[in-house]
Parts: sequence; structure tokens; C-alpha cells
Amino acid sequence: MNAWPDRLDALIAAPETHSLLFENDDVRVIATRIAPGETTTLHTHCWPQVMVVESFSDFIRRDDVGDVVADSRGAAPPQPGAAVWLEALPPHTLENVGDEYIRVIGVEVKRTR
Repeated sequence: MNAWPDRLDALIAAPETHSLLFENDDVRVIATRIAPGETTTLHTHCWPQVMVVESFSDFIRRDDVGDVVADSRGAAPPQPGAAVWLEALPPHTLENVGDEYIRVIGVEVKRTR
């Protein structure tokens, strides 16, 4: 786990958009749902993860001071069912700037054997 404060963990800081599906010593599975026009509360993802896309919409990710660190507009959108690897994410917000829900399942890898 990274050195970010526990209060910024996605499940604690942003429970309106993140929910726990499963957790053990090795993995944590989180469902994320972000409505069109919605912006998440500042939060982190402390472990790397495989993210499976259920539905996609354009988004803007900003860091803890509001600087844009990712903007999906203009990029080829992932198709439903696509799996993407993400490293741990430092404090950020995610704004859904598209017309559809963002729905993803993240399988965070807490440790390897």
C-alpha cells in the first residue's frame, strides 16, 4: 500500500461512486459507477489493478490540485468487456464529461505471492 492517507481510499473518500464487491488478503474488487456530469470526490487507488470496462464515457482525471492528468476525449474508447492494467493512482478526481455512465470493475492486486 502507498503512503497516501487512509481517508483518501476510494471506498472511504468516494463511497457514492465506489463500492466493495469482494476482498481478501490478495485482492480487493471494487465497482465504480459515475453518472454523466458527475465528478468523484478526491480519492486514491492504493494498489495496481485490472480494470474491466462495463460501459464507457469520456472523462477528465485531475490531480489533487486540479491539474488535468488525463483526458479521454479524442482517444479510442475501450469496448465493454475490455480489461486494462492501471498502476496505483495517487489522489485524483474523475469527471464524467460524456453522455453515458462510466461503469467499471477494478480488481486491485494487494500482494503477490
